[in-house]
Amino acid sequence: MMHVRRTFSHALRLLTLTALLGASVAYANEYANIQKLLSVGKSAEALAQTDQLLRAKPRDPQLRFLRGIALTQEGKREQAIAVFTKLTQDYPELPEPYNNLAVLYAGQNQFDKARAALEMAIRTNPSYATAHENLGDVYARLASSAYNKALQMDATQTASVQPKLELIQGLPQLGAVPAPIVVAAAPAIAAKPAPAPAPSPASAPPPPPPVASPVAAPAVAAAPVPAPAPAPTAAPVDAAAVAAVTTAVQTWASAWGNKDLNTYFAAYAKDAVPSGKQSRKQWEADRRARITGKTSISVKVQDLKVSPQGDSATARFRQDYSAGALQTSSRKTLELRKVQGRWVIVRETVGQ
Repeated sequence: MMHVRRTFSHALRLLTLTALLGASVAYANEYANIQKLLSVGKSAEALAQTDQLLRAKPRDPQLRFLRGIALTQEGKREQAIAVFTKLTQDYPELPEPYNNLAVLYAGQNQFDKARAALEMAIRTNPSYATAHENLGDVYARLASSAYNKALQMDATQTASVQPKLELIQGLPQLGAVPAPIVVAAAPAIAAKPAPAPAPSPASAPPPPPPVASPVAAPAVAAAPVPAPAPAPTAAPVDAAAVAAVTTAVQTWASAWGNKDLNTYFAAYAKDAVPSGKQSRKQWEADRRARITGKTSISVKVQDLKVSPQGDSATARFRQDYSAGALQTSSRKTLELRKVQGRWVIVRETVGQ
């Protein structure tokens, strides 16, 4: 249906456009050509081109992702599931393969598997709106199954269950084949209308003649015009805090890139909130496995903006990440707190 087609095609566009940020010009053109073929329904040609390029770059995540899309459009869903499953194993930090796995599982009415895949996508990127939206659809499908079982087990529940079931059955179906990719144009912003010019004194109508009053009205003193309030002055920027937070962020990124796990974990507060529903111990084990499993890692912090406020601070920046063939660029926000003279991370968010 239309709802899921839109979210599925959005997942494709997100990964391929991210890939172009770090791809060579030659491969960027190849990605664009394959994406164009997929957008017009020429999935067989897209699949042939993808397979040809993969002979030279068999681990390229963008090409493998596009191959999964092409297989899906060709109706070869089991092969597509195998492609996306392998991508989640090789690149567990990418949420898009999890999302597309969920769509494929839902198309087979395997809603428990779809739910698990979407929860992994959200754990990887808590700000991934597409996965949240699809997870809502999966919960609706699971609810529909539960309501049907309730009716089968006890027909007396029809009055209370049937309206809920009809409401859920009216929702769009998850698991449809993705529609062609449509990149929305930026909305036009209408310019504010210019104020109408005031009439010139020459064209203004003459004032009416004064009307004599038999009784003179008492003179009323004009109220004094209050002096304008002084403009508020901006709070002074704590330059020392900005410098200290900047150093903390750069140290964190450098430790990540150098796989210096002691320094990396020390950059987080002891009560830092991990993404998803992991405990701190589970999160550290997961991060340790992901970082040490990479041959090389590069983490660059670009356009860093630090906003300190007392013993708290927010750092917003663009993170350029590469590990082997994977290259991504995303917005990230770190919330930090000053603890015993050190700035440490208490929360991190991707996409903001």
